Amino acid sequence: MKEQLQAAFGLEVIDIVKLNGYDNSNYLVKSKQGTFIFKTYLNNTETFNAVEAENLVLLHLQSFTKALFPKPIPFKDASYVKILSVHGKNHICRLLSFLEGSFLGEVAHSKTVFQSLGTFLAELDLSLQNFSNDTIKARRWEWDIASLELNTKYIPDIPNATDRNLVHYFFLQYREIVSPLSESLRKQLIHNDANEWNVLVKDDQISGIIDFGDVAYSYLINELAVAITYACYDKENPIPCACLILESYHDTLPIQEIEVSVLYYLIAARLCISVCNSAHAKKVNPDNTYASVSEKNAWSMLYRLLEINPIYAENEFRKAIGLPVKKVDTTAVVLQKRNKHISTIVSYSYNEPIYMVRSAFQYMYDAYGNTFLDAYNNIPHVGHSHPKVVMAGQQLMVRLNTNTRYLYDELSAYAERLVATFPSSLNKVFFVNSGSAASDLAIRLAKAYTNREKIMVMESGYHGNTQTSIDISDYKFNNPKGQGQKDYIVKTTIPDTYKGKYTLQIQNAGELYAKEAVVQIQQHAHTIAAFIAEPVVGCAGQIPLAAGYLKPVYEAIRDQGGVCISDEVQTGFGRLGEHFWGYEAQNVIPDIVIMGKPIANGHPMGAVICTDQIAASFEEGVEFFSSFGGNPVSCAVALSVLEVIEEEGLQENARNVGNYYKECLKELQKKYKCIGDVRGSGLFLGIEIVLDGTTKPNTDLATTIKNELRDRHILISTDGPHNNVLKTKPALCFTKANVDTVVDALSELLFEHYNSVIC
Repeated sequence: MKEQLQAAFGLEVIDIVKLNGYDNSNYLVKSKQGTFIFKTYLNNTETFNAVEAENLVLLHLQSFTKALFPKPIPFKDASYVKILSVHGKNHICRLLSFLEGSFLGEVAHSKTVFQSLGTFLAELDLSLQNFSNDTIKARRWEWDIASLELNTKYIPDIPNATDRNLVHYFFLQYREIVSPLSESLRKQLIHNDANEWNVLVKDDQISGIIDFGDVAYSYLINELAVAITYACYDKENPIPCACLILESYHDTLPIQEIEVSVLYYLIAARLCISVCNSAHAKKVNPDNTYASVSEKNAWSMLYRLLEINPIYAENEFRKAIGLPVKKVDTTAVVLQKRNKHISTIVSYSYNEPIYMVRSAFQYMYDAYGNTFLDAYNNIPHVGHSHPKVVMAGQQLMVRLNTNTRYLYDELSAYAERLVATFPSSLNKVFFVNSGSAASDLAIRLAKAYTNREKIMVMESGYHGNTQTSIDISDYKFNNPKGQGQKDYIVKTTIPDTYKGKYTLQIQNAGELYAKEAVVQIQQHAHTIAAFIAEPVVGCAGQIPLAAGYLKPVYEAIRDQGGVCISDEVQTGFGRLGEHFWGYEAQNVIPDIVIMGKPIANGHPMGAVICTDQIAASFEEGVEFFSSFGGNPVSCAVALSVLEVIEEEGLQENARNVGNYYKECLKELQKKYKCIGDVRGSGLFLGIEIVLDGTTKPNTDLATTIKNELRDRHILISTDGPHNNVLKTKPALCFTKANVDTVVDALSELLFEHYNSVIC
C-alpha cells in the first residue's frame, strides 16, 4: 500500500495503521508530508457517486473554514476519487486530511462542551443551507431518520423479543406523531452523524467533526436529534444535557416550534436505527465489533425514554429555546367536563384524579409531563400500548370486522390457540365482550346443563356488573348500598388463612374450610347448579383460596350434579407466575372457566370455556349470539396477547419478579407492624395494612399510602371489605427495578408515618 500511496499522491509514507470502520476500511497514514486518512470502499456505482458527493460537501465547507472539517486531498491527476487495487481487489479510494483533537467520547462532558456542540452544529448547518447536491437529495437509506421505515426489515434480527417490541413501539409512535408532519419540517443537507467518535474537542470547545459518510438531505432538526442521542445516551437524565445543546444551537440557528414538538420521537427513532443496524450487522458479520460499539448505551437510553413523559421532554425543550410551555386544562376543569355528562357514580381513583394522555408498557403519562409507574392496572396484561397488540388490531381493522355469522380464519385460529392452554376436557369456547358478560353466560350454561337454579358463591367474591353478575357477587350484593342476597344464592365462607377461622398456624387449614363448605353443600335443601370462585379472591383483598380447599368442594358439587366454575378474569394468562391458570394451583380442573380483562390487553373481550357436554346442553336452547363476541379484530388482538406472553417469557417474568416483589414486601413487613400480611403470587399481590400488632384494618393508613404513592407517581390501589389492603397487579413486563421503586417509596412513607407517630 505504501507504493500505491506514493504513486497516487506522492506521499513518502512512514507508517500505516488500519482503523475501525462500519462497512468500509480506513487507514491512518503517517508520512513526511503529514498525517492523512486513506479511505476505501466496496466498488459499485452507487457508492462511487455518494463518495464524490461527500467530497463536494467537504470542498464546499473549506471556503468557510480550513480547520474544522476534513479536506479532500487530490490525486496527482487532480481527481478526488479513484478506483485502485487494494489487497488484490478493486476499491473506491480517496485521501482526507487528518484532524487533531480528542473525541467527545474521550473527554468530560461539561456544560461548556455541550453548549459548544450546539453552536458548532448550528454554524455547520448554516454553512450547508445554500449547498445542494442531487445525489445526496436522491439518497434514501437506513441511517437517515426521515427514512426510518427502511429499518423495519432489521427488527427481526434483534434477538430478544422484549427489545424487539420496544423498537416496534417507537416505530408506531413515529408513525403517529412524526410522519403526519413530515411535509412541514424544514429539510436541508446535514452532517447526520455527530456521534461521540466523530466530534472532536480541544480545550472544552468543539474543534472539528469528521466522517461525512452519513451526510443526508433530511429534516434539519435531525442534526440535533442525532447529536443529542450520542451526547446523552449514557446519562441518567438526558433531558437537561439535551437542553444545553438545544439552547446554544437555537441562539445561532433558530429552531421552529414544530421541530421541538417531534424531537423526543426523533431521538427515539435514531436509537432504534442504531440498535436495528447493530443487530443486523452482528447477524451478517459477527466479527465486526465496531458495528456494535454504541449498542449498550442505545438500549439503555431507549428504555430510559419510556420513563420520560414525552410532554415533559417537549416542555423542557420549549423552555430551552424560549417558548412557553403548552397550556393544558387543569384537573378541575377536566373533571368538570367529565361530570357534565358522566354520572358521578362512575368513580375515579385517588383523592386527586389523574388526567392521563398516553401510556407505554408499565408507564402512564399525564397531561402535565409526569410519568407514573403503573403497579396497579392488570388489564394491560402485556403492557400498555404494546405494539404487537396494537398492530394486530390495526391490521384487522383495515381488512375485516364482522360477526360470527360469517366464516373467517381468526375465530378458529384463536379458539384453537386458547383451548391449547387448557386440559383436553375444556374444549368449547364462547366469546363475549367482557368478564361480566362471561360470568353471566357461565351461569346460563350451568343452569342449562343442570336444570337447577341454586348458585354457590364465595364470600367477598366479585364477578361483574350485569344483573346476574351482581347477584353472584357478595362484594356487591352485600354492600350496605347493595341489593342483598337473592334467594337462589348460597354463600360460603372465604378460606382466609390470615384472619379467618383457620389460619396458617393450623395444620390443613384449607381442608378444614373445605369440610365446612362440603357440609353446607350436602345439607342444603336444594341441589346446587354451580359453585363459582376466583382462585385468588381479588375484592376480598387478594386472598388466595387456602391450599387444598377446592378439590373436596369441587367433588361435593359434582357428587350432587352441579358444575364448578373458575373465574380467571384476574388470575389467568400467567399472572400468578407458577401457573398459567389460577385453578392449577389447587390441582383441580373446573367444568367452566371465565376469562376477561387481560384476555385482549384492554380491548373489550371476554370468553367462557367449558366441556363438550355443557356446550351440547346449551345448544338445545335458544341460539346464542353476541354482536361483537369473537369478531376478527378481537380474536387477532387476543391471539397477539398469547404470542407476546410466550415470546417475551412473561409468565416466567411474573414468577421471578413476583417472587422478588413478595420477598421485598416480606422484609418490609418485618420492620413495620402495620403490615399484617403479604400474600398472593406472581404479579398479583396484596399487602394488608392493620392497626399495629393486630389483624384489625387500618383503612386510614392504607388510603394515605395509596394517595401518597400516587403523589410520588406510583400507582397502586386499595381493596378488601375495609379497603385496607394495598393491591398491586402490574403488567407482566414489570421489572425488579420497578419493584425497587415501589418498595423504596413504600418504605419511605412508612418510615415517615412512624416518625410522625413517635413525634
